[in-house]
Amino acid sequence: MTDGHEITSVEAAAYTVPTDGPEADGTLSWDATTVVVVTARTRSGVTGIGHTYGHECLTGLIDGLLAPRVVGIDVRETGAAWEAMRSAIRNLGRPGICSMAIAAVDLAVWDAKARTLDVPLHRLLGGCRAEVPVYGSGGFTTYSRDDLVAQLAGWVEQGIPRVKMKIGISPADDLARVRAVRAAIGADTELYVDANGAYDQVTALRLGRRLVEETDVTWFEEPVSSDDLPGLGDLSRDLPLDVTAGEYGYHLEYFKVMAPSVDVLQADITRCAGITEWLRVASATTKPFSGHTAPMAHVHAATAPPHLRHLEYFHDHVRIERMFFDGVLEPVHGCLIPAETPGNGLVFKEADAERFRVR
Repeated sequence: MTDGHEITSVEAAAYTVPTDGPEADGTLSWDATTVVVVTARTRSGVTGIGHTYGHECLTGLIDGLLAPRVVGIDVRETGAAWEAMRSAIRNLGRPGICSMAIAAVDLAVWDAKARTLDVPLHRLLGGCRAEVPVYGSGGFTTYSRDDLVAQLAGWVEQGIPRVKMKIGISPADDLARVRAVRAAIGADTELYVDANGAYDQVTALRLGRRLVEETDVTWFEEPVSSDDLPGLGDLSRDLPLDVTAGEYGYHLEYFKVMAPSVDVLQADITRCAGITEWLRVASATTKPFSGHTAPMAHVHAATAPPHLRHLEYFHDHVRIERMFFDGVLEPVHGCLIPAETPGNGLVFKEADAERFRVR
């Protein structure tokens, strides 16, 4: 019996928010971010909220294909809802927007389940830690040197002991900008860089060695394309820092293949089909594990993997989550501490978001 806990509706809406300035990394530039918010309701009156970042076309996929598959399922049966969605997109393909659409619905269903059971989501998921370490992330290649330094140093002043910046302009420009950041944040702060696949293997190797020797960088994300597994593997072996990748993974099999080529495996809960698959990915590897962007979507699930290193506190998503939700967490001594309220603790500020809605 469902006892009134069956899902009665799933609705999606897209909102496009302009960035607060021009943004780019080593391989892409953008001036806006689209967030897709999903609301799942049950017959007993419980509402769950989930979200992903992507394209407005996700709303049609969710409303037209995924929602009819999960309506009628007991919200407590999150696995059944996830499998119904996975089956529905069989002929469309798992990588890409289908997994992102599933993610938003899966997050909403998990939230509704926790609210139905009147427990915080992290307790329902069996968290093994009370706090989730984060690293400040942004430092876009479009930033002036002064703006770059101010942003990263600002996170350090807030008590976040690890920060990440974008590189990929050119090796000379990258080194100059990284040196400026290191001088501003001091020797005790961990400094990460992300090339977003901008370099070939030889250039990445030469640059990586200089980053270590001259600025004590300890994390080199996507020094080459994430599709270049041999290149990632060679760099992981040859560089005395963590070579990382995984943000473009959409299903478990991808991560199983990538894991041997990196030092830290990254996975994005809003891309790899939600909490259900993200936890499977975490369980399938013994490599250090890190959550990619969307901190409020990740934080409860991030309490569960024992080998989780940290979660990305990404500038664009932090800004949007503060705008769109009440209950957004602020870092305390470099960590996010999930709330003890039922569900994910978020309340969608629909009236505030309305002006950004894509019609």
